[in-house]
Amino acid sequence: MGWKTVVAENRKMDGHNLGLYAIFDGHSGHEVAEYLQSHLFDNILSEPEFWRKPVTAFKMAYRSTNDHILENVVGARGGSTAVTAILIDQKYLVVANVGNSRAVLIRRGKVKQITVDHEPEKEEEKDLVESKGGFVIKMPRNVPRVDGQLAMTRAFGDARVKDHITVEPSVTIEKIDRDTDCIILASDGLWKVMSNEQVTECIRGIENGKTAAEELITEALESGSCDDISCVVVMFH
Repeated sequence: MGWKTVVAENRKMDGHNLGLYAIFDGHSGHEVAEYLQSHLFDNILSEPEFWRKPVTAFKMAYRSTNDHILENVVGARGGSTAVTAILIDQKYLVVANVGNSRAVLIRRGKVKQITVDHEPEKEEEKDLVESKGGFVIKMPRNVPRVDGQLAMTRAFGDARVKDHITVEPSVTIEKIDRDTDCIILASDGLWKVMSNEQVTECIRGIENGKTAAEELITEALESGSCDDISCVVVMFH
């Protein structure tokens, strides 16, 4: 059972119009996901380097937020993935993630994945765990897990394996132009049963973001997803 929280809000800051979007997919409790929903964007935007070095700001905010979570919010088991996106003046999109929630961008009907799935079966992620003194082993249902416990290599919280995982996010900046159709953020319950291309086909011709998100969730459930699903679709036309 997962605990998922969603952010989709507009904010004005320093003369700029910001769109804030996120999916936080919690596990072993709801505290971490709820804390991220309430605090992570504020922490990112309060970083002094945000406007000059947004990638640095995201990484520093992820790290400081996780330090607070480990010290004050949760016990040994609770944790959460995160995919966060800040749209700046409808021109630039800064996206960061840890874990297996994902963001894709559709431009001229073609899909581009703009996050990295941090999963133990990937060689570079397995190497990262082992370099920290941990190990990856396949558990029942053939799911690789860090130290036999966690099915991802990067997450907030998870104190029991904190020395063997990281909260270092993958960060990318995308230019938003007139050819950009939409961006989609969703938890792994969607991506386990639908490819990026299937997601694109599913919402082709839909012009409303809420309708598109509902259609994707319905399609994923009909495709056999057994997980709770959260999804945000931001349309540009």
